[in-house]
Amino acid sequence: MTGSVVLSQARQAVAAAGRVVVKVGSSSLTTAEGGLDRSRLDALVDAVAARRAAGGQVVLVSSGAIAAGLAPLGITRRPRDLATQQAAASVGQLALAHAYANSFGRYDLTVGQVLLTAEDVVRRAHYRNAQRTFSRLLALGAVPVVNENDTVATAEIKFGDNDRLAALVAHLVGADALLLLSDVDSLYDGDPRLPGAQRVPEVTGPSDVDGVRAGSVGASGLGTGGMASKLAAARLAASAGIPVLLAGAADATRALSAADVGTAFTATGTRLSARRFWLGHASAATGRLFLDAGAVAAVVTRRRSLLAAGVTAVEGAFEAGDVVELVDPDGAVVARGVVAFDATELPALIGHSSGELPPEQRREVVHADDLVPLTA
Repeated sequence: MTGSVVLSQARQAVAAAGRVVVKVGSSSLTTAEGGLDRSRLDALVDAVAARRAAGGQVVLVSSGAIAAGLAPLGITRRPRDLATQQAAASVGQLALAHAYANSFGRYDLTVGQVLLTAEDVVRRAHYRNAQRTFSRLLALGAVPVVNENDTVATAEIKFGDNDRLAALVAHLVGADALLLLSDVDSLYDGDPRLPGAQRVPEVTGPSDVDGVRAGSVGASGLGTGGMASKLAAARLAASAGIPVLLAGAADATRALSAADVGTAFTATGTRLSARRFWLGHASAATGRLFLDAGAVAAVVTRRRSLLAAGVTAVEGAFEAGDVVELVDPDGAVVARGVVAFDATELPALIGHSSGELPPEQRREVVHADDLVPLTA
């Protein structure tokens, strides 16, 4: 896509974005044999610095800490056990931060390291603290470099991959676009290493990826994401009103300037408030409420509060103020919300109209202001 080709709306939005989140994977920065590849890291920084020089703000979500720690520790392949992964991350995170500081220093740009665990976006107070940190770093002219805190993260509190983390950060910082960089130059409908795989240049809706078969791990074996996680992250961001460009790390300069490479994802949803995005995509649900068809229509279509009369069953051990999932009669999660009752209180209330309940219990089970319908 060069020359006189007219860029799609999504590509124009990425090119014009005032604030962009850039995510780069382990395989684009490191090798199992030699740790960090400084030339590739410098090339990425060159592209980010050019975007900054053009007046844009950039938040960099960088994988690579565990992979960068393997060679210094004499480990020849990515470890499977958590303790060794955390040890590698503790060594590699220092090397990665030092490399970024030196590389951005060539442009007199200051780097601020932000290490997150899923707990930092699951807990509302932590989420707001992270927002304030990012806002201040950007206001001071620094380049935030974000990674999951693999040194302390456990299986229970991990994001799973940095692609999802990047999508969450993009909304958290109010980004105008998300750029996902990897060792694959675009989204393909199959394994691009095999004959017959077709590039998907534009994704404007769910039907454009119906035939896509995405792998779960990168070809290098160094990362944890793969195309499946990038596709999921791109769809998550796009559904929240953020245009996405998925491109090869080798094309970072063009991706951050003309945006005429890779696969562009059109923003398909409206941008939610930070609270609603947190509620729908970042918070941890502690239980489930099962709804009848009428309640589903009221909650999803008419955006009404959930009343006890529409609840058919309760699952989980939650308290008032916790986040719960709302489930339709077919078992699909259709919404999330902050529940107003403890799990122990609800069984006696479900199925009853408000007039049948004691005055002190005549309130919404989930208020409309604390409820977010989920798109498919």
